[in-house]
Amino acid sequence: MQQALIVGAGSGISASLARRLAGRGYRVALAARDGGKLAALAAETGASVHACDTAEPAQVEALFAAAGTPDVVLYNASFRVRGPFLELDPAAVARTLAVSAFGGFLVAQQAVKRMLPRGAGCILFTGASASVKGYPQSAPFAMGKFALRGLAQSLAREMHPMGIHVAHVVVDGGVRSAARPDPAADSLLDPDAIADAMIGLIDQPRSAWSDEIALRPWVERF
Repeated sequence: MQQALIVGAGSGISASLARRLAGRGYRVALAARDGGKLAALAAETGASVHACDTAEPAQVEALFAAAGTPDVVLYNASFRVRGPFLELDPAAVARTLAVSAFGGFLVAQQAVKRMLPRGAGCILFTGASASVKGYPQSAPFAMGKFALRGLAQSLAREMHPMGIHVAHVVVDGGVRSAARPDPAADSLLDPDAIADAMIGLIDQPRSAWSDEIALRPWVERF
């Protein structure tokens, strides 16, 4: 049975991907700082649940020891602090960088260690508008997401020849949710549609791998 690990799991994009993968017969593992919030999704998908702070190397290593050797990994964790530049708390900025970027490195490193012996696997990173555009009063999030994108690009160039597919998914726009209903037709991204795009990446033949795709609703400018 194929295995998938979703890190930074919650009720949006990651939940949609968990459902898609479980429907395909994957054994799914879900990881988040607060594992309790994943109980309903775990019951729905048959997934295992793991508590993990992605900025802590020992916790990430323990996560992989418990979850096994995944065929697919999604790094979906992020953290952000916003505000005028001169008012930003350095500790909160450091936390943003640790979760958004350093955690991606830790998770990818553990995934690669397990995928390399098989010469196969897929590692996906969830990006954002901030991966390519720095917005006012959002410098820390842009810093973290730019760094995650750089990690994905570098890792793709190193791992693609080894048989491991690495791709960065720029989610360029707001994501629809129960708390954020769509105010106009398709002005927010449907998380199920994002998950379908990720499934497309997982299914890509090696002769035509994408290392990055950008998803945006029609209201977003390029």
